[in-house]
Amino acid sequence: MKNRLVFLIAMLVLLFVNCKKEAPEKPKVIYDTASKSKEQPIIDTTQIEIADLPVQMQGTNYLIFPVGDLNIYGRGSKSYESTSNGNDLRLKISNYSENEITGYLRNFKFQEIGSDSIKSLTTKPILIQTATYLKSVSDKAKQQVLVYTLADMDTNKDGKLDSNDIKSLYVSEISGKRFNKLSADFQELIDWNLIESKSRLYFRTIEDTNKNGEFDKNDILHYHFVDLSSKEWKVYSYNPI
Repeated sequence: MKNRLVFLIAMLVLLFVNCKKEAPEKPKVIYDTASKSKEQPIIDTTQIEIADLPVQMQGTNYLIFPVGDLNIYGRGSKSYESTSNGNDLRLKISNYSENEITGYLRNFKFQEIGSDSIKSLTTKPILIQTATYLKSVSDKAKQQVLVYTLADMDTNKDGKLDSNDIKSLYVSEISGKRFNKLSADFQELIDWNLIESKSRLYFRTIEDTNKNGEFDKNDILHYHFVDLSSKEWKVYSYNPI
């Protein structure tokens, strides 16, 4: 009887441990609806859009307003303002360090100094994670350039844009004009690096060549660079291997 009780307890503990195991990570790419890959994610109309105070990159003539969603947290979270019902509002949606804005942002708005007009970076759904002003190249090439890492497609087909979707590389002028994608669709951005002496932006991507929905050692790396001193930001491939 005692042995049976011990066995029963052990089975209950094992069942509890298995239930506590995290669900397997969802793939970043789902191909069963590949024909609809360009469809826009569902826009959450319950979200409230807000903007942070503007940022002006050193030596530029534009204000940049980060735009994102108002975040509401439960009681006890670190917040900037409390509401009467006990929820907390996270009113700051971005962070700014020297020449870089970070966060999970839905857009940027741009305003030229001396103008009342405010223009959007894009009208398409995106999720910006970083925006970096390339000051050294901008001074040298006389082109003031912003580089973005962001999600622009709902690659895992869950109906929303978030950090679980493929990250892409974009570039624009400091005014938000010439907002162009540099990385290829369905290729995950690994990293990028600026070579000031050549005014070149180098970056690597990985392609899910075996179409298993994951990026792993069996997939292919792609190497690219863009000459930022050129009027046309054309992407070139190179092979260092």
